Amino acid sequence: RCQALYPFSGERHRQGLRFAAGELITVLQVPDGGWWEGQKEDGLRGWFPASYVQLLEKPRKATPQPGDDTLNGPLPPGWQSYMSPQGHRYYVNTFTNETTWERPSSVPGTPKSPVKSANSPSVLTVNGYYISGTPVHQLDSGHMSLRKASGELQSPGSPAAPRRQSKESSLTINCVTFPHPDVMPEQQLLKPSEWSYCDYFWADKKDSQGNNTVSGFEILLQKQLKGKQMQKEMAEFVRERIKIEEEYAKNLSKLSQNSLAAQEEGTLGEAWAQLKKSLADEAEVHLKFSSKLQSEVEKPLLSFRENFKKDMKKCDHHIADLRKHLASRYTAVEKARKALTERQKDLEMKTQQLEVKLSNKTEEEIKKARRKSTQAGDDLMRCVDLYNQAQSKWFEEMVTTTLELERLEVERVEMIRQHLCQYTQLRHETDMFNQSTVELVDQLLRKVDPAKDRELWVKEHKTGDIRPVDMEI
Repeated sequence: RCQALYPFSGERHRQGLRFAAGELITVLQVPDGGWWEGQKEDGLRGWFPASYVQLLEKPRKATPQPGDDTLNGPLPPGWQSYMSPQGHRYYVNTFTNETTWERPSSVPGTPKSPVKSANSPSVLTVNGYYISGTPVHQLDSGHMSLRKASGELQSPGSPAAPRRQSKESSLTINCVTFPHPDVMPEQQLLKPSEWSYCDYFWADKKDSQGNNTVSGFEILLQKQLKGKQMQKEMAEFVRERIKIEEEYAKNLSKLSQNSLAAQEEGTLGEAWAQLKKSLADEAEVHLKFSSKLQSEVEKPLLSFRENFKKDMKKCDHHIADLRKHLASRYTAVEKARKALTERQKDLEMKTQQLEVKLSNKTEEEIKKARRKSTQAGDDLMRCVDLYNQAQSKWFEEMVTTTLELERLEVERVEMIRQHLCQYTQLRHETDMFNQSTVELVDQLLRKVDPAKDRELWVKEHKTGDIRPVDMEI
């Protein structure tokens, strides 16, 4: 029995055993290679890296099961048989580290000759690639690296089951892993036919100057920040409109109190007085219009912008922290990958020395180097698993956060549309009120009658209706 030291998702392994830190596991198989088969208390079985657990009881050596390869006769000296987690048997030459799917010759006393020779470089398997003894070309880990995502459950540092060479299936750009374009499987959009934020902003792109890269999420943030700025400028525009209305109302009220033509009389004088009074009424209408603009348009725009700013700040910091965490996990993976390469080079060198001079000391050094290589492979697998967990967390948060940003943008646009409609409604109402203030003036102007005015004026100001006559002597 053993206890888990770290959580293991097993999601990227076809027969991986998922467990959390602290869970107890019964070990069923302990083959060489750094991967064990186990069973949890709930009955689930699967394979997991040995470096993720701590033994509570020393495992007993497994007895050959029915169908074990030893039933087919002994293997040649130096060869051992292993079972991959997928149930495929493979063979490892402990002298040369050669791996093969085919059972080596079982003729006693005739070990299979090593693949390597003085003129042919040794071959090892690192991270799914066949590499020679020459230095491996390293891509810039800070920007891009290629690696093969293998379905085999196997520690990279252990004697590896042979793998068929194939095109790289993944591409890492700025610490984020994507399917390789040449072998990319078809992906369905999360929200088809909606042009949703959550489908189109996963990669990074160059900025407008072409000097720096900008993440897709930062582009979304820039869109939101631009929307926030536009909203602020709209509020400033409405504020200027309010000032114009207030100043206009003030001037109308002042003009209505002007005494010019106050001496006009009759029906025309009455219409003139009503016209001046309508200016005061119109001033009141514009004051009400400016007040409603402030309370029903400008203030909601400003208050919504402040809430929007808080939501944006929360989203920005959360995703930025996750992206930094993902980058640190990727750095750990690259460090472990480099350490594994060094360990396997050391193992290869010691294996070559064994061909030249066979000694117990050399064999012990090879065993030690193989243990270190296996441990390095286990460390790499653990780092990759932690990286995948970080990327999964980032992926989930990216989806939920981009959808939230999408919701905020829809809410922002809809809110502005509603308040601009309110502006136009208030404007129509103002026009109607202004029209009502001059309707009485129009009525009085239609009633203006010069003859009537003359009659009224004459009656009020007449001096006598007896006309003069000629003088008689």
